[in-house]
Amino acid sequence: MSRSVCSGGCISKGRLMRAAVILMLGLCLSGCASLLFHPMKELVATPLDHGRPYRDVWLKDGGPTLHGWWLPAEGEARATVYFLHGNAENISTHMHSVLWLPEQGYNVFLLDYRGYGQSDGAPELAGVIEDVRRGYDWLRADNDLPVVVLGQSIGGAVAGYAMATSSSKPEAVVLDAAVASFPRIARDVAERQWLTWPFSGLASRLMPSGYDLEPVIGALAGVPQLYFHSPDDAVIPLSHSQSLYAEAGGPKQFHQTHGPHIATFVFPDYREQLLVFLTTHISGAE
Repeated sequence: MSRSVCSGGCISKGRLMRAAVILMLGLCLSGCASLLFHPMKELVATPLDHGRPYRDVWLKDGGPTLHGWWLPAEGEARATVYFLHGNAENISTHMHSVLWLPEQGYNVFLLDYRGYGQSDGAPELAGVIEDVRRGYDWLRADNDLPVVVLGQSIGGAVAGYAMATSSSKPEAVVLDAAVASFPRIARDVAERQWLTWPFSGLASRLMPSGYDLEPVIGALAGVPQLYFHSPDDAVIPLSHSQSLYAEAGGPKQFHQTHGPHIATFVFPDYREQLLVFLTTHISGAE
């Protein structure tokens, strides 16, 4: 008689698979918000901790109260960069991607989506896209400089979608490792683990539909676009940016970078590529 190598606490592969199905169904039937968004309420630092002056911005009309930071340019501002961060934590942990821009002559506006940092509410895809629009409308109403929308990861997806489906377009869009399709990224993530691989199709089908950037990216034709993505990215596959770039109208540029997910602006060379793009395409640049 064969004897089990486990006693008591051993969990069979079948039970693990069933647990994975229950978990995935529970998350996806609630709109998959728990798969897409991982907010953190605590602000671990402010720009002032890094020697950068700022002021708090509160958006109170049209939905949950949203919080952001305004970083003024040093000297005369050339444009304003509207920064939309990735799906985890909050602006206090993502600010390093843009803290260097004010000394180059650019204002920066960083916004936390609903449920992130000091912003009220709970994140879900349609609401987060509306938050991006509210931030953009506030910026346009209080700013007569060119606006550059810079989104990273899921921030790139929601920012790009909001801009592509708006009648008011920014002067430029920069997307760093943006998600092309939410069903597609759900499938990509599920296929990475043997436990969830059999359910990759289910994960894809249960993701929110109608908010993918890839089908609408062509509406940004005429708006200068810059795409960054690294083949080393272990979170969002390079193919997402390649698909977006293929569907986008010009003028457009693609820079294949190196390094981990959304670490682009750690590297001086990629900062310089962004500055050259801005100087070339933003009116009023020297």
